[in-house]
Amino acid sequence: MDVLSTYPILKSFLAGSFSGTFSTILFQPLDLVKTRLQSRVNAHYATPKSGMLGTVAHIVRKDNVFGLWRGMTPSITRVIPGVGLYFSSLHWLKHTFGLEELTALQAISLGITARSMSGALLIPITVVKTRFESDVYKYNSISEALKLIYKQEGMKGLSSGLVPTLLRDAPYSGLYLMFYTQLKKMAVSTEKTVDKSSIPVHFSCGILAGIMASIVTQPADVIKTKMQLYPNEFNGIYHATLFIYKKYGILGYFKGIVPRMLRRTLMTAMAWTVYEQVTRLIGLK
Repeated sequence: MDVLSTYPILKSFLAGSFSGTFSTILFQPLDLVKTRLQSRVNAHYATPKSGMLGTVAHIVRKDNVFGLWRGMTPSITRVIPGVGLYFSSLHWLKHTFGLEELTALQAISLGITARSMSGALLIPITVVKTRFESDVYKYNSISEALKLIYKQEGMKGLSSGLVPTLLRDAPYSGLYLMFYTQLKKMAVSTEKTVDKSSIPVHFSCGILAGIMASIVTQPADVIKTKMQLYPNEFNGIYHATLFIYKKYGILGYFKGIVPRMLRRTLMTAMAWTVYEQVTRLIGLK
């Protein structure tokens, strides 16, 4: 592949990285609160029961307001290549198969494939990010965390929760892209004056798509968090799934859904809105 053919992919990577970084910094506190709420679904590491606002207050009292951005470094470290890889993979797949206006099936297939590629590559950083946010582990840096996990748990530790991570992220991205593209088509077809490239259309379609995709994939997110925080206790999806059901029932699979839905919905909507505008400015559209 020559430089000219990779140039649009590079531009797509940079646009995706920029949009992902901006939204990650803004919504990191919601991800932190979500992880704290989910980490309580464990008998050995129980903390005082409280909801989303109580958790925020506890973090601020303990670590001041900047404590809400704990885990920011691994989040950014994952997002810059992760979102960039996702958008560039999506761009490459669309142009490789000559797809412009995506059907529902094409959108969900491309979203799943692109997210699986980036998610599998970055799983070690995802493990570190989850542990940084949990308050269960006390790492001083990403490199220290990676070294300690590898030394104590080997590659199994660095890839813990890979399957539920992909079961969460791949369907989320596939469903999101499907809902997003179809909602944009509906918005334009139902109202002739609507410009499908406008920021309000991108953002509102992104919000609705994020809500629907978040609800479907929430159980996988809870299982993923459990396996990454307590790998010695939950060495498989079945074990983690069964434990959560026995202890909390069906509702246990939806721990932390409010902050996750707020974060994923707002973050993804903003990332796609920024991405669409940046790609138009740099001549990808």
